[in-house]
Amino acid sequence: MSASESSSHAVLATAEYRVVRQAIRQNHYSGHTAGLCDGLLQCNLVILPQSMAEDFYRFCEENAVFCPLLAKSKIGQYNIDSLGKGIDLRTDLPLYNVYEHGHLIDSTSNIIDLWQDDFVAFAIGCSFTFERALLSSGIAMRHIEQDVTVPMYKTNIKTKQFGAFGGQAVVSMRPIKESDIEKTKTICERYLHAHGPPIHVGTPEKIGIANIDKPEWGSAVTIKENEVPIFWGCGVTSQVAVTNAAPAVCITHAPGAMLITEIDELSNSDWRTAGPLDG
Repeated sequence: MSASESSSHAVLATAEYRVVRQAIRQNHYSGHTAGLCDGLLQCNLVILPQSMAEDFYRFCEENAVFCPLLAKSKIGQYNIDSLGKGIDLRTDLPLYNVYEHGHLIDSTSNIIDLWQDDFVAFAIGCSFTFERALLSSGIAMRHIEQDVTVPMYKTNIKTKQFGAFGGQAVVSMRPIKESDIEKTKTICERYLHAHGPPIHVGTPEKIGIANIDKPEWGSAVTIKENEVPIFWGCGVTSQVAVTNAAPAVCITHAPGAMLITEIDELSNSDWRTAGPLDG
């Protein structure tokens, strides 16, 4: 069996965390992380120069539904111990996006050669975190069934501007049976650190989505006859804000390719380290 076959999503979905992290670190897996490492918190990642970090921190505070800030690194450090002492932020995501002056210039499997001493990394909550609870309650996750990245859309919802950061909010979508909508909301209320309950139900055109079959990120999924598209705040909102702010350099996760932490998805908030910026 080749390295790629032994590190497919189907194989890694039943593997323990250390095996998944090793596959990612060795560049054997670059796909989406939905359904991997059940029970562990997953995060979006944004890495910025120190000169832009304070404004981005405030932007997240002002837009917590879309960018719930969980933790940040110290200046120049590529680890956040509160999320896992063995994590290296330069290698431990399946795929990174690299931006220069607001333009996506590359997607890469590690950023060792790109790391700068003035970088600050921000970990932002991810909706993949609550999916295990939904699945355990019998609520299907179509993107996991179809082995694709969850569909994500720009909306007509405006984020609150802070400094150069702002713009349109992004949502993720999961088809949910009409009979399961209230149960879904109740379950997700426990995950405010991962976007919380849905922000919109049905009628995608009301939030500016013209074609549900053409997401800006991820892949379209089947919506069955008895299902309704349900929308959650999405951390890719931060990438829209970064594009608009146009810093000289910024590195983020590729949509769907998250940082898998070493802590429980429902851990007590004591582990969070998203306090004032420090060195």
